[in-house]
Amino acid sequence: MIDKKRGRLTLPSEANFYDETIEMLERLGADAIRDSDGTYLPEDIKDIEGVDIYTNFFPSRGHNDFAETVPFERSRYFLISDFITATEDTTEISFLKGYYPEQIIADYDYEPKDWWEVYDRTLGEVVSRDDWEVDKEKNIVSVKTIPYHVYTVNFLAYGIWDPVQMYNHITNDWGDEVAHHIPFDVRYEKSSKFVEENLENWLKENPKTDVVRFTTFFYQFSLIFNEDAKEKYVDWFGYSNSVSPEAILEFEKEYGYRLTSEDFIDQGFYNSNYRIPSKRYLDYIDFQQKYVSSKAKRLVDLVHKYNKKAIMFLGDHWIGTEPYGKYFKNIGLDGVVGSVGDGATLRIISDIDVPMTEGRFLPYFFPDEFYEGNDPSIEAKDNWVKARRALLRSPLDRIGYGGYLSLAYKFPKFIDYITKVADEFREIHDISSKATAYKSCKVAILNSWGKIRTWGAYVVAHGKWFKLGYSYSGMMEALSGMDMEVTFINFDDVKAGIDDDIDVIINAGDAYTAFSGGDSFLDPEVLTNLRKFVYEGGGFIGIGDPTAYQHQGRFFQLADVMGVDVEKGFSQGYDRYFTKEIEDHFITKDLEDYVYGEERPNVYATSDKTQILKYANNEVQMAANEYGKGRSFYAMGLAYSLENTRLLKRAIHYVAHKEDDLEKYFAKDVRLEVAAYPDLSKYCVINNSTDDVKSIVYDGKGNSHEVEIEAGDLIWFEE
Repeated sequence: MIDKKRGRLTLPSEANFYDETIEMLERLGADAIRDSDGTYLPEDIKDIEGVDIYTNFFPSRGHNDFAETVPFERSRYFLISDFITATEDTTEISFLKGYYPEQIIADYDYEPKDWWEVYDRTLGEVVSRDDWEVDKEKNIVSVKTIPYHVYTVNFLAYGIWDPVQMYNHITNDWGDEVAHHIPFDVRYEKSSKFVEENLENWLKENPKTDVVRFTTFFYQFSLIFNEDAKEKYVDWFGYSNSVSPEAILEFEKEYGYRLTSEDFIDQGFYNSNYRIPSKRYLDYIDFQQKYVSSKAKRLVDLVHKYNKKAIMFLGDHWIGTEPYGKYFKNIGLDGVVGSVGDGATLRIISDIDVPMTEGRFLPYFFPDEFYEGNDPSIEAKDNWVKARRALLRSPLDRIGYGGYLSLAYKFPKFIDYITKVADEFREIHDISSKATAYKSCKVAILNSWGKIRTWGAYVVAHGKWFKLGYSYSGMMEALSGMDMEVTFINFDDVKAGIDDDIDVIINAGDAYTAFSGGDSFLDPEVLTNLRKFVYEGGGFIGIGDPTAYQHQGRFFQLADVMGVDVEKGFSQGYDRYFTKEIEDHFITKDLEDYVYGEERPNVYATSDKTQILKYANNEVQMAANEYGKGRSFYAMGLAYSLENTRLLKRAIHYVAHKEDDLEKYFAKDVRLEVAAYPDLSKYCVINNSTDDVKSIVYDGKGNSHEVEIEAGDLIWFEE
């Protein structure tokens, strides 16, 4: 019998691993067992006393016996061909070139002329349907063309291999013995009926399952592979795999207009997370979320009917179930579990308003990490230290791991470390669940998405580094574990009126992306409300290309607020005399090495009032500015580092006029942070580095004492 007083930990298991599973459960104090993609739990493991049994359930994949009977109801995509330059009056386009033939095939069941579009990308116009033909045998579109114009084909395709199972299949080299999962679309009648009937039968056949772990529901985020079976296109928030003519026809009935292939293709950008969303695309997101939440609720109600709990894995087929969307609560889930890559991804999960949140920590127990000669405890330590600082601000209810336990079992050093992680997590949960962590300021992140992308800004593929994102995701990572209340707002929120309790607004991103805001900064109401907010005492922080849109002699539309603008080549005739750095400033007091990330060239100070904090390469990299009663701070970028985390904290306190509060629950050394629970008279010091550190630490009353703390460690104190 497992000691449930420890608990709050889920471990994977598998067939022919009973004794070792018992050993691991007892050693780590786990109180739940789960299966993973590629494994199953045999009856003897399901009979272990004192543990809950989590079982994966795939509503719309992994049921090939059914899927093969309804080939018309397989999932669909609108996809774009390569860009082809015409050199003659007629051009042939092999539109499937570049796609993996075991994942993508053309859909000829719907008449191509009714749903496909050929585009003259030089003109930005649709080619008349009379001017192109499809050769269905050769998968070629023949187009009447204007020589030296560029053309593409927007075509409708079937997805015949589920992309996540495909990824797992290839990663683990499952070979021909494991069938390719055929995904199907519940918008269609037979598939819609099947998912409910199949779940009910499954619930009857699995009485030992305590928790149904939906992985996830119906629509996979955008994930397309190329001809070499490598990722061609990915967007963790993408809707391109939720498209079907059936959905488009239903959409037209509800919204009164017809969507076209180009509304999904979006010039080949597929409405990525970085694109400023159009009204048509936002309407489609709203439409799918309503449908998916309603359909998912029917499945959750079935689970509850059989006295089991229903949780959702935040990943794979999660599109339409966005937990910060308007309809998520209607599903009635008992919990959400997601993969934790760092602090920001932990906050995506931990801030969700559900009865239970669980984080699946890394590494996943797969052979790409667990192989002879490798040390998986290195990734485990990095993962835990990054996530822990966020966990202290917004606690999860549970943690867990996934994959093949038999692989992890072969690495005793790794098992030792995750045993320590489990015990430390339970200690943190015991304290953080009883009181709210101390917060010094309220910060609002302003972008085109707002609340629906809470902690999801700058993401392309979940938890992965991307060149044009890390300069900004560092800001998100820093905030995830900082003593700040963080909220996410969009431009409609600004127009409706900025909440009085917001201390600081941050706008960060590349010009013309959804995160900077693009033409939203042509709206006088947006600009007026932001200026008024700062002028009357609020704080503003801009990173990268904040408020950027070339208009009326300015690139930064709030250049007056920030005291900086960008030379785009149009005003080089003006001399720039303001180049002198301020030698000492509150914001940069702890800074030795500023890691901005990607360079933003040619930023200059607009007046002698601008406080230049960092000047190099004949451009401003950091600056502060007074604006009425308010203040601003500009930074070229903010890649994640311990020093940059301190820099951002100081900047927030400065622009919020809360410098005197900085040294409350504060460590002098930037490698340390303090998390406090004043209602319990407790605080802890965490070491976020791989060094042993000695530092002065301040409590909430400003009292100081010296602390010595080992690398990666945590120490609790009473006030």
